Amino acid sequence: MQWSFTFPPVDFRIQVDMQNAPVHANVYAPFFSLMFWLASTLVAFLLVRRVRAGYLEFLSLGPGGTPSTPMGYLRICLLSIFALRNPFKPPHIPETLNPKTGILKYLPVRTGQRPKIAGIIPHRQVTQQATPDMYAALKEEIKKLALSNSDRLYEGTSCFEKHSIGLFTPLDLPNRVTCNGEICHAHPIDGSIHMTLHPADVKLVIERGWGERHPLARDSWWWMFRLVPTGFVMIYAPRSKEELDSVVQIIHAASWWVNGIEPRWSTPANSSRCGVDGGAGFIKSQVRT
Repeated sequence: MQWSFTFPPVDFRIQVDMQNAPVHANVYAPFFSLMFWLASTLVAFLLVRRVRAGYLEFLSLGPGGTPSTPMGYLRICLLSIFALRNPFKPPHIPETLNPKTGILKYLPVRTGQRPKIAGIIPHRQVTQQATPDMYAALKEEIKKLALSNSDRLYEGTSCFEKHSIGLFTPLDLPNRVTCNGEICHAHPIDGSIHMTLHPADVKLVIERGWGERHPLARDSWWWMFRLVPTGFVMIYAPRSKEELDSVVQIIHAASWWVNGIEPRWSTPANSSRCGVDGGAGFIKSQVRT
């Protein structure tokens, strides 16, 4: 007897209903979208908060060489990319510079801590500010210096700041290149002073605690946006009559560097504090490049 078996064909293929099958990417898409939205919102919030704080700080520094507007603040943000990272490092003294030394001789060490400085343009002292009486005394010293040397110096509104009192040398006289011959200017909001000094005097001023370099006072060869001279420094606001005497001494050094001749002292008793010959009257040696 012969047996015969017939098995039905078996189809092992797995059929998937693509229409009803779950798609995991679509399940997590709303979650990832929410996380991206939250992260973007947080970043935008922090950025706006930081910009707002920076803008308010910029306005709090008072009027200066940059307009107190959003566009002015944007300009400062761009310039901050090129700002000096260490304002206490003195500038390089070129081999061709003549003379190689400054004229500050007996500048004492400033007592106490350095004040806090903020900003670029404006560049201000935010702690240890001068009192109104001290600022008035500083202005009076600048005026007396201009009157005592009216043939070579005069008082005017700062070319850099456009608001502060400044000391100038006439452009028809030999001088270092500064903004319209400006030697220095004093800030009424804090009593600090900006001025241009010989690189060696900048070094001494920094070492003895009287000031620091302006953030844009670069001496790099590639620095094309030279808005201030290389020797441009901030001198801290005087806190006493003794400190005012030292600040006036530094102003004399700035006048010598920009003007080429050291000015006469308005007070003879101070004449021995500064200068290659003690500062008595106009010195003979000229500043040469």
